Amino acid sequence: MSFVQIFGGYLATAIAAYLLGSIPTGFLVAKARGIDIRSVGSGNIGATNVFRALGKPAGIFVLVIDGLKGYAACEWLADLALGWSSGPGADKEIFKIVGGIFAILGHNYTCWLKFKGGKGIATSGGVLAALVPGALLIILGIWIVVFATTRYVSLASIAASFSLPVATWLTGGSMTLSLVTGAMTLLAIYKHKGNIQRLLSGTENRLGAKKKEATS
Repeated sequence: MSFVQIFGGYLATAIAAYLLGSIPTGFLVAKARGIDIRSVGSGNIGATNVFRALGKPAGIFVLVIDGLKGYAACEWLADLALGWSSGPGADKEIFKIVGGIFAILGHNYTCWLKFKGGKGIATSGGVLAALVPGALLIILGIWIVVFATTRYVSLASIAASFSLPVATWLTGGSMTLSLVTGAMTLLAIYKHKGNIQRLLSGTENRLGAKKKEATS
């Protein structure tokens, strides 16, 4: 097994995962209804803004498809590349990590919308379902508790993201996975910087409440 073949497998996984993740599900669903989701609500193409703008069925559909993008990148694309590059030096975990990371980057910075995308929470959930399902269950529980208490989607997502590396470690994830989930946490927090500012200023909207101003 040559270095070139292994590197080629990683590169092919990264490119394919990015392109899969870059499919702007929320934008396409809204466009089919004659709406540019970027000009509605927060302008975000993710499931939360679709839910607010188009209703529960559309929001759930976008949530599921965006999650499947992350899961498929880790499981399907990574397995295809691993089969092509199989041999000494080909690490299945690394293939899955590469697939997951680039699917999230594709969603967050889609090439189809001038590299402006969503916050990556649903796609990250799909990646975690493939990489660390036990940790996903823990942070999902945290998300539900925080959201049920506050009705802030953004705050629930931030709290769940903060707990991810610890949840990974508690469920027996490798050091590599702990570092990767730590990087996912930093990216999620960065993508929520506007929400954090609004939470601190008291202008963030609760889901189901009357809109004060554009939010997540």
